[in-house]
Amino acid sequence: MFAEIFLRLVLAVILTFAGSLWIDKLYSRSNELTFPEKISDRSKFRKPILFFSLAILFNVTDEKFLAAAIFLLVLMTLTDFEQYMLFDAMTFPLAIIGVIFSGQESFLDCMTAAALGGGIFFLLAIISKGSLGGGDVKLIFALGFWFGTEKLLSVVIFGTIFGGLAALIMILTKQKDSKSYFAYGPYFALTAIYFLLAP
Repeated sequence: MFAEIFLRLVLAVILTFAGSLWIDKLYSRSNELTFPEKISDRSKFRKPILFFSLAILFNVTDEKFLAAAIFLLVLMTLTDFEQYMLFDAMTFPLAIIGVIFSGQESFLDCMTAAALGGGIFFLLAIISKGSLGGGDVKLIFALGFWFGTEKLLSVVIFGTIFGGLAALIMILTKQKDSKSYFAYGPYFALTAIYFLLAP
């Protein structure tokens, strides 16, 4: 028991540094960062957050596919909070693993969820004129492969509620105003992690 927990903590340490290096590499190649001059300042809590998140989450699941998805979703949560960016390099493998994980029985439903979810969010991104980014569209598309239509709807509803509440709190505390850009990706990602781990 102790040895297994220790090995998972070691894995969390390794993936913390590997994940952080990956994020830094993606930042260095991107010309679309929202705060390129504040990378160091906005990422100062990244490693502790990443380590504790992975240490806890890896100890509540034995599924390798789920662990991989959680790792990617945690990384995407961090990049969206830090730079309002969701990278294709993370979203694409999340979708691929989701296709494998879905299995043959639910594959059609998952394909439908990905197409409908991604399509609806694409239309919302156009209507909102940039308030909803392309990264959010791709994230919902990828999550469709994991959840199917019914659960994806729950992820979207709860993610939107939590994101809206967080935005309201930031506006009331004057951290942002009603015209400020707000990252919704983390709330969809965190809600997805909850549903992935829920019984």
